[in-house]
Amino acid sequence: MQIRTLLAGSAMLALLAGCATGPAGQGSEPGMETAEATFQGTLPCRNCEGIDLDVTLVGDAQSTPEERTFDLQASYRGHPQNPPDETYAGNWEVLNGTAENPDATVYELTPDGEGQVYYFLRLDPQTLELIDPQRRRFQNNEMLRLKRL
Repeated sequence: MQIRTLLAGSAMLALLAGCATGPAGQGSEPGMETAEATFQGTLPCRNCEGIDLDVTLVGDAQSTPEERTFDLQASYRGHPQNPPDETYAGNWEVLNGTAENPDATVYELTPDGEGQVYYFLRLDPQTLELIDPQRRRFQNNEMLRLKRL
């Protein structure tokens, strides 16, 4: 379903952007904090009032791949069928460049098990934007942004 993919992707991007801005603490030794950032936003929905996304990214760009994890929660607001919340978890990577900007930072979120890979463009330390798998921005890009809490 395109809506689910859009929501999940947006949430993951937001989470990754927060982690790339720098850790709250580094390392996984006892007594050390793990970097964590949460992003939220509401994505457009064809059959409802919107999809609320809540994405939490753990780790930072310097963390090992196993330490870079995400959790994504998608809730449909005012949907006629009242679907249950969707939850995704997995790992994220930092990619360089988009179709328009070779210096851009892109986060790739890969869910565990079944699920689609999501891509988020880091606009600034507080904002992530869902983009397509070819790393291109959508026309309604302002509606696809997540803000860091």
